Amino acid sequence: MDNSAIYVRERGSLRRVGDIVLAQPKPVSSCRRTNPFVLRKEHFIFTYNAEGSLRYTTKSLFDIALLFVADNIHHVDSLVGFPEQIGDRLFAAAEENRVFLNADVSPKALQLFGDAYGEMVLGSLCLRNRFPLLHERMGEIKTFHSLKSLDLFGCRLGDDHEIFHHLTSSSLASNLIQLFIGGNGLSDVGLQRLTAPIRMLRKGLDCLQLLDVSYNPISVRALRYLTCLPKLENLDASGTSLKLGAGLKTTMWDLLGLIHSEKPLDTFDHSRCKTEGWAEQVVNQWETNSSQMPKQKKIDESRTSALRFFGRQKFVREVLNAAPLVCESEKEAERERLHFFRPAANGHVPEKQNPPARSHEGKPSWDNIKKRQRQSGKPDSSHRSPPTKRLSSSALSAEDMDLLNSY
Repeated sequence: MDNSAIYVRERGSLRRVGDIVLAQPKPVSSCRRTNPFVLRKEHFIFTYNAEGSLRYTTKSLFDIALLFVADNIHHVDSLVGFPEQIGDRLFAAAEENRVFLNADVSPKALQLFGDAYGEMVLGSLCLRNRFPLLHERMGEIKTFHSLKSLDLFGCRLGDDHEIFHHLTSSSLASNLIQLFIGGNGLSDVGLQRLTAPIRMLRKGLDCLQLLDVSYNPISVRALRYLTCLPKLENLDASGTSLKLGAGLKTTMWDLLGLIHSEKPLDTFDHSRCKTEGWAEQVVNQWETNSSQMPKQKKIDESRTSALRFFGRQKFVREVLNAAPLVCESEKEAERERLHFFRPAANGHVPEKQNPPARSHEGKPSWDNIKKRQRQSGKPDSSHRSPPTKRLSSSALSAEDMDLLNSY
């Protein structure tokens, strides 16, 4: 096995596979164990009988083959078509061998399982206030294309983060239903950049039903960027620059077809968001392995990152050690919660949600957008049915056109 070629039989034909180096057996004290043809210790199961004597039995050929494939998972081309029971056991074997802690192998291995088994690998991912984990494992996180719920609250994304391209990618956007991006310092410009591919290319996040943008410095002007989400039903705007009043209720209804909820919605309860799937323990391994990293190694990596990206090690340490963005008190959180939802199709819209009489004095700029929508053919009296949520190309601002030209 050291210097000979490897042949694989597929669909009745034999072909030679080149440039494949199989994983070497784990180093042990006995020199006989270095011979790959000698039975390895892990191929046996050691137990004790009723008399207390040691006995051993050989593992099944399936278990031995499973262990072999798990050790060489980076050489597997595809798992599509294999039963999910086999995929589950193979994933568990790779996880036990700590394959997913290897940064060189982990992205390809997770992509391999994700392509074959989809949301069974990971259907929900919670990275709430886990800023270092997101940035250390960005390559692996981008391989999760079947997420239905993603919580990035308090991950300090800012207005221009590389995760935005993953959120609007066609593979993930067709499955994502719930997205939490609160507490990330996201401004109107950041929300514009996040939704730019959707508004301009008319694809992406078509299934998004729940969006949390709470505790971000966004204003009423940013609401027009959310009109591209056709199935948006729940919105959390607590802790933003939005102030609850007749004007905000009118804007929410005219642009998004949402009404204010007097009581906090249970859908925004953090306890409902969990990491679920085969890779749940893998995410925990990443975090545990990062916390157990030797202190000197952490300092060296921090210094390298500082010199490469920022030039200041102190700045990087301050960002990594900064406390997550949270509310000052529970009472303040209860008082400032702004939850909006879409009423049922046969439900009656409360009168206080209906727009008041219009005044042409001192109108903000976002009223001009509503005026253009009404002039496109919508009668002013149709307040009981949500207006169309997609803006025409003529509604794109100069900033949108500049952003489009930069792609």
